[in-house]
Amino acid sequence: MAALKLTRNQLAAFLPDHETIKQFETLINTVDAIDVTEAQEISIAAGLADTKAQQALDTLERQANEIAFAALAPAIQNNNSIKTDSLVVTTSAGLGYGVGSGGAVTQITSRTTGVTLNTINGAITMFSAAGSATAATFTVTNSAVAATDVVYVSVKTATNVYLMFVTATAAGSFSITFQTTGGVATDAPVINFAVIKAVTA
Repeated sequence: MAALKLTRNQLAAFLPDHETIKQFETLINTVDAIDVTEAQEISIAAGLADTKAQQALDTLERQANEIAFAALAPAIQNNNSIKTDSLVVTTSAGLGYGVGSGGAVTQITSRTTGVTLNTINGAITMFSAAGSATAATFTVTNSAVAATDVVYVSVKTATNVYLMFVTATAAGSFSITFQTTGGVATDAPVINFAVIKAVTA
């Protein structure tokens, strides 16, 4: 509100005395002060509204980016696998199974006694006996194995030098055939294995 433009002489034309004129001037000044305060409050409220609007726009932009990123990600299947055209490992950690996916079992009775271990990878400790250059076979019962899978084996520890092969793969099992290259010491070799899932179509 604009300041009062009338002089006290002009105010005396319709106000009865000096005290009334002073009260009138006080009233006008009070109204002006209220107008300034209201304008400041409106300005502050407008600033807050603008900030909230910008925050909302930032949130929408972030959500839009997340949706766009998710659309580019490989599809997740019901079996928790990732469907992608290729997989490139660029870290020194390598590619493999994580902690909790493996297991261990020890063969009893003889080196041709079958063992059971239903994990996707793990270790088999063979029965302690003298090594032999004559090939022998035992079966690993494993519910994680499909007939189309590829099973890898390797010798972790042994006194003798062994040849180890997977000579059969079926639904729920695979067979390991082994022999030494000539050593006959008594030992209990530990065999590592890993199952690579595969299909024929």
